[in-house]
Amino acid sequence: MTSAGYTVSDVMTKTVVTVAPDTEFKEIVTVMERWKVTAVPVVDDASRVVGVVSEADLLAKEEFRARRIGMIEQMRRLGDTAKAGSVRAGELMSSPAVTVRPDAPLPQAARLMADRRVKRLPVVDADGGLEGVVSRADLLKVFLRPDEALAADVRREVVYRLFPGADRSVEVAVARGVVTLSGRIHDSSLIPVAARLAQSVEGVVDVDCRLEGAARA
Repeated sequence: MTSAGYTVSDVMTKTVVTVAPDTEFKEIVTVMERWKVTAVPVVDDASRVVGVVSEADLLAKEEFRARRIGMIEQMRRLGDTAKAGSVRAGELMSSPAVTVRPDAPLPQAARLMADRRVKRLPVVDADGGLEGVVSRADLLKVFLRPDEALAADVRREVVYRLFPGADRSVEVAVARGVVTLSGRIHDSSLIPVAARLAQSVEGVVDVDCRLEGAARA
């Protein structure tokens, strides 16, 4: 597999702790503490994801436990006040769940997390069945790829594509995820293209492009 082919299925966690819609409040808290997670998918009898219960959903009960709120705030926060009086996952969960498909590219999952302000996404198949969970930490796993693997990908996906026949004049070095491209090429207009393609290789931290155009006679 080339780095361009990395998808959610390559980095997701396949062993997932879940709860059922009728799981009670205290059991949900116990599960989160035992597994050291901040959210759990809620699945039906067919293992389809119907929602997600997060710490934020549970904290509403503590927030409103010992204080009265005015009518205006109550109307403004109907969802939170309803959760404060709920005791089962089906009532506490956020639904529909924000999910992602296993074949989604990693940048797509990252954008979805940022846009929806969530830390993890249930990974589901075409029928909504749970296949795993991908977290922010999982998306960062690509940056643990060895420098040697990154260098090989840059040569294959950048140098060999852009500079066929002249690839020996282009050197690729990688140190701590930073790619350095150096050497002379015939078409200087390809220099920024080479830099962009190298940056797109999964796991590359930065690119130092030192390529130069061929000297004029």
